[in-house]
Amino acid sequence: MIRPLSERDDAHALIARETERVRAGSGRLVLLRGATGTGRTAVLEAAAEHAEARGLKVLRVHCSPHDSAVPFSAVRSCLSRVPEFADPAPGADGADDRDTAARLWRLLRSYAAESPVMVTVDDVHLADSASRRWLVEAARRVGRLPVLLVVTERSQYDVEPGPAGLTHALPPSLVRTHTLAPLGDDAAAALLRDALPAAGAAWTAACVRAGAGSPLLLRALLDDLGGTPPRHQPQPVPDTCAALYPGAYPAAVSWWLENAGPATTEVARALATLEQAWPTGDSGGTGAPRGPGAVGPGGSPTGASGPTGARDPLAAADTGGVTGTGGLTGCGIGTGTGIGTGLVTGTGIGTGLVTDGIDPAAVLAEATGTDPARVTGWLTAMTRLGLLRPDAAGRPRYAHPLLRDAVLTGWPTERRERAHRRAAEAMLHRGGRVEAVARHLVRTPAVGLPWALRVLRDAVTVAVDESRPGDAVAYLRRALDEPLPDDLRQRTLTELGSLEYVADDAPSAIARLGEALHLPATPRDRVRTALALSTALAGRGEVGTAVGVLRRTEAHLTGDPGLIRTVRTASALLADHDQAQRQEAYRRLGETAARTPELVGTAGQALLVRFEATAGLISAEEAMTRVRALLAEPGDPLSEPFLLGTAAAVAQWADRLDEADRLVERGLAGQHLTSLHPMRHALLNTRADIAAARGDHAALLAHLTDAGARRTPWARSAPLNTDAHALLALVHTDRLEEARRFAAGFDLRQAPDSWELNRFLYARGALRAATGDPAGALHDFLECGRRQSAREVLSPVVTPWRTAVAECRLALGATEEALVLAEEELRLARVWDTPRVVGRALRVLGTATGGRHGLDLTEEAVRVLRGAPAHTDLELIEALVARGRQLIDAGERVRARDCLREAAERAEHRGAVRLRCLARQALHEGGARRAGTARTGSDALTGSERRIAELAADGRTNAEIADLLHLARRTVETHLTSAYRKLHIRRRGELPAALHPGPHD
Repeated sequence: MIRPLSERDDAHALIARETERVRAGSGRLVLLRGATGTGRTAVLEAAAEHAEARGLKVLRVHCSPHDSAVPFSAVRSCLSRVPEFADPAPGADGADDRDTAARLWRLLRSYAAESPVMVTVDDVHLADSASRRWLVEAARRVGRLPVLLVVTERSQYDVEPGPAGLTHALPPSLVRTHTLAPLGDDAAAALLRDALPAAGAAWTAACVRAGAGSPLLLRALLDDLGGTPPRHQPQPVPDTCAALYPGAYPAAVSWWLENAGPATTEVARALATLEQAWPTGDSGGTGAPRGPGAVGPGGSPTGASGPTGARDPLAAADTGGVTGTGGLTGCGIGTGTGIGTGLVTGTGIGTGLVTDGIDPAAVLAEATGTDPARVTGWLTAMTRLGLLRPDAAGRPRYAHPLLRDAVLTGWPTERRERAHRRAAEAMLHRGGRVEAVARHLVRTPAVGLPWALRVLRDAVTVAVDESRPGDAVAYLRRALDEPLPDDLRQRTLTELGSLEYVADDAPSAIARLGEALHLPATPRDRVRTALALSTALAGRGEVGTAVGVLRRTEAHLTGDPGLIRTVRTASALLADHDQAQRQEAYRRLGETAARTPELVGTAGQALLVRFEATAGLISAEEAMTRVRALLAEPGDPLSEPFLLGTAAAVAQWADRLDEADRLVERGLAGQHLTSLHPMRHALLNTRADIAAARGDHAALLAHLTDAGARRTPWARSAPLNTDAHALLALVHTDRLEEARRFAAGFDLRQAPDSWELNRFLYARGALRAATGDPAGALHDFLECGRRQSAREVLSPVVTPWRTAVAECRLALGATEEALVLAEEELRLARVWDTPRVVGRALRVLGTATGGRHGLDLTEEAVRVLRGAPAHTDLELIEALVARGRQLIDAGERVRARDCLREAAERAEHRGAVRLRCLARQALHEGGARRAGTARTGSDALTGSERRIAELAADGRTNAEIADLLHLARRTVETHLTSAYRKLHIRRRGELPAALHPGPHD
């Protein structure tokens, strides 16, 4: 199955030379040393076969610990194989050991007189002491005899020092010693390829790591994975021994541990246990392959990639090997502010290596009660052998998870937990990183001492600050095992439930928050828990239950009007996700505001402003005046996010985008992963609305590739507002096929009622209209309008469904219905009275009206939209296209081409590919010879180039631009290079003058 003699040519050559020397009449002792599993026996057998082929008589013995109590048992077993010396045992007269030794020597001399002899003694370290003394003495005498003594001896560093070797008292001239090194990676891979030629490179590499340079382990692993003559692909290399059959590999590892002794076994298993608490994100060794005798810096062998993949919930945390946050000095429970540096230094195992701020050998020694010097030596020796490979942070790891699991096989859970606790205490006393200590604590039962809770809560702070909610969840779950007073348990459960929801474990989150809500707590803590629970419930579509939780909480609040206002405001906000609940919530809020305005508070009044805005009852100017006045009033920190989020939404609708931006950032700055707040999602939605208003397609499309973008406290099965914006961005950038696939990924029949569903219906209608399906688009727009009207959302500032329906009616030839809707849209738009909504309504009404009056309406639309704020000119482009088409129909082709060229240029600058195509198509229909845009100058820039160039002109660095637009830094550099070429500039400082921002009239 496997060639046992790979990389053993030096040993064979040595024995061959000594064989010829014996044939010439001169004997010698040859000692073959090696660690367990390196193939000593195989080399010895090969030597015996070679000697027999050369005419030597071979006498063999394999020593066993069972015979170590019987004097001369090894030598007698060897010589008894010769018939004429069948029973060299002492006679009944009870001769002493010297007489026995002499008799055995005479027997050997008699046999050597007949022909050259090779005596092979395997595992001489297990031989009885009398036989070992006899062999040493024989080595002194065989120089003039044709006798070759070939002995194998285990030579491996153990934690508990073993007896001296066989030849320690012999002069070097009497013995030839050869040490068998572990197999290098290349040799091991070659053996595996010989056994299974059909195996892939990845499987071979995994076997090489699991074999750890040991022929014994490689052979056992092949036995378990079906390494018979290759009739099929072998089984994958698992990470646990439970997947192996018949279990030859774990049996081989167990035999290796048995040979190493109980002290070494304890340290080896403790290391395997502690390794489970180490992060795997930086594992993998140095990346260099091991060869025979290859040694890395600090005396450690170089290692190939170690195990990969992060199955542990804490796997990605704390890279170690760097200056980090999270030291234990000065930390208090739950504060998370006294974070030390945790500086990591060191160069290699056994040479002062420090990982997680602590020497792993010291931690391992304390966890096992072993001499640190011996542990350091053992780590170095095992790394040289290939059983351990240092990861990128320098931690000594087992070469493969399967090897680690085999080492742990049979070790009781209690022993593992004890090792983790001792390691945590050792690291704590040495000032280790807080997360390094906590990762051990999560694998222990309750400690019952204050330091354990302090460490776990501080680790939560570090994980949350680094946006690792999964790790924080693991620490908090473990913290609940410690004895906690009710108030602290209540806060911990609230924090844990919030983090579990962020980590996509809604069922556990709701259960934790429900438990927390029934524990004794201060009114403010109870409100925080109720807000978190209601947010989680609403996220699962259970809006009625969520509002019920808040109302029951409100009923238990007395004497604190601020908290009551917060709960009522939250009820109104969450009710936005359900039509019936929304009407009832705003009715109650409005009645309370009319009777006693102080019970509503600034946040509640801001929600009423928002309601009136969406109902088409007030203008943008009035809405902004009212919310600015509310922002100027003092507020409660618990309700401030509601005020900021509501004000930001109103500012965005009013096209005060910079002001809205500032409010969003201010609101998000007060949010925290450990506080599941209903306004966090609203703030993120407003941020997306701002990007859409600016036509920032890159930011909106980043949602499709950013896994974190969907980690929101709302239902994952239903489309989100960000999904709607992403779909519209795909349409605007003319990526229609991709848009179809994206829209098809949502089954809207299963989606709960929500304003976000309405926005997605509008976006899907826009997609269908763009792909030539006006009937399908009409269905989506009408359904969106029906749902919005039922929610009393009448203003076109949110979803202008009437103009969209009017355009579909026009495409289907129903002009009268289109006119009615367009006129109603214009009436509502003039109530809100911002250029964007008024200009859009005028454009569609002008198109529906037609004739000279229609031209006047579209001209007014263009004029109104030219006065809109910067970066909001997508509506102007559509108005220019509509006016251009009307001028073509009126026979004014020259004026039409001017409008359409401006529309094409603006669309090019904004990256609105679909609008650019519509403008160019209209130009072609209007008789323009060339519908292209300029090749050089500011007008030649694409939308992406202009956006990046403007940011660079504002002083942003390439890295900042890449982060802001969610692009690769190389992409930013490529766009800037192209912009420089088109603008005929060479330096960044020339950008502001070269861009000439502003409309092209």
